[in-house]
Amino acid sequence: MKTGKLPETVLVRSVLKQVHHRREEVLVGPRVGQDCAVLELGQDEVFVMSSDPITGTTKDIGSHCIHITANDLAASGAEPVGMMLTVMLPEGVEEPEIRKMMQDVERTCGQLNIEILGGHTEVTQVVTQPLISVTGVGKIKKKELLTTRQMKPGQDIVISKWIGLEATTILAKEKEEELRTVFSEEFIRRAQEFDRYLSVLEEARIAHAWGASAMHDITEGGVFGALWEMAEGAGTGLDVDLRKIPIRQETVEICEFFGVNPYLIMSSGSMMIASDDGHHLVDELKKAGIAAAVIGQATDGKDRILRNNGDVRYLDRPQTDELYKALG
Repeated sequence: MKTGKLPETVLVRSVLKQVHHRREEVLVGPRVGQDCAVLELGQDEVFVMSSDPITGTTKDIGSHCIHITANDLAASGAEPVGMMLTVMLPEGVEEPEIRKMMQDVERTCGQLNIEILGGHTEVTQVVTQPLISVTGVGKIKKKELLTTRQMKPGQDIVISKWIGLEATTILAKEKEEELRTVFSEEFIRRAQEFDRYLSVLEEARIAHAWGASAMHDITEGGVFGALWEMAEGAGTGLDVDLRKIPIRQETVEICEFFGVNPYLIMSSGSMMIASDDGHHLVDELKKAGIAAAVIGQATDGKDRILRNNGDVRYLDRPQTDELYKALG
């Protein structure tokens, strides 16, 4: 496909016709010649916005980009409403690839009750693989908004599901041939299917309803990065038991195969939650079929302590995500 904006016929046929209107807040959505979306807020509501580029994977990128940005919005307690997509495509892209990507976007938006608001699509020499930058818009009553600074000393820190889900599914798809030299087809298939756990909207909804004070989607930098960012945002210390951090065996073994640290690897699909009664919240999440665990507490002061079988170490500042090392 030639460099520049997508031809209008391709834009209409393989992009615009793949997305549908479903949110009453959206007054003006994507169409030819329309450069802006228009949304309407209810009384006492505020918009929450988040932006993410998706660069770590090309497999299922359409679905992946929606989940990642929706999770960020959910961490503030907001209900995701819509997404703006900037899609940069390499010159070798074919129209069926574009249509498949947009169908994946729309399918995921349908599952989450989100609408595509608009954006931009372009073929360019700048990229060698598809790159999507997403800006998400959510809404929430102003008095219900959550930020990391609301975590207080003495509160429990809860983690939903398991760390490393995002990196595990990406590596199982992007590095499938390498993994086949060691692991069974069934093992790889299970790891690839971790993408079904990527959304944290349901645990965010439950946690918000049960009085969570702060939430943080565990993304780049892994669980260690998220712990640091939660504590830094709140100005608190931490006391965390590494043995209580939930992780799947598939993640452990794939990280060992690539020689990377699972505590420093992309972990979308797992939400970090601060709560006065973390054990009660864990029970409520489990009633909804969502695994969760209390891993520690926020503390007074600035010490951020990690315990492991009597050994004590201090949490470091966020480091480069280990997924990039594994992807080479």
